[in-house]
Amino acid sequence: MPRIGMNPSRGVSLDFEPARTTVAVLVYAPHNAGYFENRMDVTKMTIQSILANTEEPFDLLVFDNGSSPEMVEYLQALYDNGSIDYLHLSKSNIGKLNALNMIFNMAPGEIVAYCDDDVFHLPGWLGKHLEIIDTFPNVGAVTGFYIRERVALSSESTLAFANQPDVETERGLLMPRKWEEEYMVNSGRTLERYESEVAGIEDVIVKYRGLEAWVSAHHFQMVTPKKVMQEILSEMLPEGWTDRVMGRMIEMDDLMDAKGYLRFCTREQTIRLMGNAISEEVAQIAQKSGLTVNPANTGKKSRGLMNRLAQVKWIRYILQGTVNRIYRWLNN
Repeated sequence: MPRIGMNPSRGVSLDFEPARTTVAVLVYAPHNAGYFENRMDVTKMTIQSILANTEEPFDLLVFDNGSSPEMVEYLQALYDNGSIDYLHLSKSNIGKLNALNMIFNMAPGEIVAYCDDDVFHLPGWLGKHLEIIDTFPNVGAVTGFYIRERVALSSESTLAFANQPDVETERGLLMPRKWEEEYMVNSGRTLERYESEVAGIEDVIVKYRGLEAWVSAHHFQMVTPKKVMQEILSEMLPEGWTDRVMGRMIEMDDLMDAKGYLRFCTREQTIRLMGNAISEEVAQIAQKSGLTVNPANTGKKSRGLMNRLAQVKWIRYILQGTVNRIYRWLNN
């Protein structure tokens, strides 16, 4: 086979060095209807908040898990203008756990700041996470939005750490009520459901070497040493793959805890969960960061004829069936 000349890259050393932290976002928006009606705006706000409010050096990796052409076009434009450093486009939805496995194996940084595509990052968020990783021992995950229920989930090793003599602790109902209200709104929980989930759980704040943190972490947003997640995922996926689209996230958290890794949340709120629509409050927060966004128009409850008809049981049954068929059609 003929060869013309010598490959000019031979003997050349790289002048590129990855940042310590890879910020990774998993995107999934198969269409723009129903649950995903406002997903484009939410995903844009996730990425724009990272670009606007991250002070430390980082590389941005985005993994698209089989989204619509409109979403892919938006992400491709960000890659083309240099906002995204690494863009992986999956033709199909390969499932969340499989996507996480690929993300943590692709990320060049020793630290991975992962999030789903519905998280707003507040100014200074990454530094607060890294401070905990660099101060506390054997950290597995740090998150920026405290959820009381998580104290009772995957936190045994962290609670054991809190009982050590060189660690100060504060216990009780310490979470600001405003944070609870935000969580209920953005996660779609009713007050009754929320109260049943947190019944009997007390908050725990630890202070170690002068730095405070909440006990607990979650999986939709976390900053973690890459090697920790690679260890966890390799055990969860011994064959490197699963046929499940979603699920096993609590199992992932539990395994991290069982291995003795500590799980914390930043003392200050450093991220906001947006859910599947941008609220008025998040839109105002975004404006303070120089970002322009319109909150979702959720609309006021209608008292017209169509609303009254929708309350008739058999009509509601037919309408719901139609919605379900359209949803299945959109998702092939």
